[in-house]
Amino acid sequence: MSLQTLGFESDYARFFAEDDLQGNAFYLNQLPTDEVECILKIKSDVRLSGLPYFVGAFNYLGAKLDYKNFEQYEGKNYKKGEVITFKLPFAIALSGERIALNLLQQSTRISTFTEKFVAIAANKNTKILDTRKTTPGLRQLEKYAVRVGGAHNHRFSQSDAWMIKDNHKTFFGGLEGAWKYFQSMQTFYQNIIVEIHSLEELKLAFDLGVKNIMLDNFSQDDLRSAIAMKKPGVTYEVSGGVKLETLNDFLLDGIDVISIGALTHSAPHIDLSMKIRPVG
Repeated sequence: MSLQTLGFESDYARFFAEDDLQGNAFYLNQLPTDEVECILKIKSDVRLSGLPYFVGAFNYLGAKLDYKNFEQYEGKNYKKGEVITFKLPFAIALSGERIALNLLQQSTRISTFTEKFVAIAANKNTKILDTRKTTPGLRQLEKYAVRVGGAHNHRFSQSDAWMIKDNHKTFFGGLEGAWKYFQSMQTFYQNIIVEIHSLEELKLAFDLGVKNIMLDNFSQDDLRSAIAMKKPGVTYEVSGGVKLETLNDFLLDGIDVISIGALTHSAPHIDLSMKIRPVG
């Protein structure tokens, strides 16, 4: 089973509705269906990802591309100037080009950026995670791209794991009230993660028996103090403003994971294009 069969069809329907393919039925029906050669041009140094979505966009329009012929390219590093070729009916190639490329570029820019963070952390015990700071409607694709880039996924939804944040604490009268509320959900296998903002709050978290702790926007001094306080069986996640140039500062023994929203919301642009030429 591929990504193309995992319920993404409704998303393609939305994507192509934006291009209003039915707006001019005469034009659409008159497009030639002759087979053409398509040249996917790599115009930046990239880790290519998102080809299942790229192929799926054309197949949604009626193409019969076999993803097995593209699988060899997925997750590979390419240099500017390299190309990948394949064949499609002209009408489908022209109609699907922009949607397919948009999805491929979105995925590829994230996997390319993610790979840079993973390379810095390669010899450390700390894992790199994404966050839920994703584009609405594209979380599946963007979290997929993070994995292709070599990092790990955090929660996919609000209820994958409960996360106690500032707004919960404010409403429930503090950390203890919020902790009791989420424990009352009685989901035995569902973890509770607690966002912590000070060493004093960290001490309270230990008293409550919290096992999964996010140290949010901690200073370097406070991080080292928190590591000295760490108890067996507790996981530490660091979050808040971690950038590529500052990542090394947070790769400390005792920090299990670092979650970085920038992987998905601030990945730099990469350039891909697709050209069409007649066969023969």
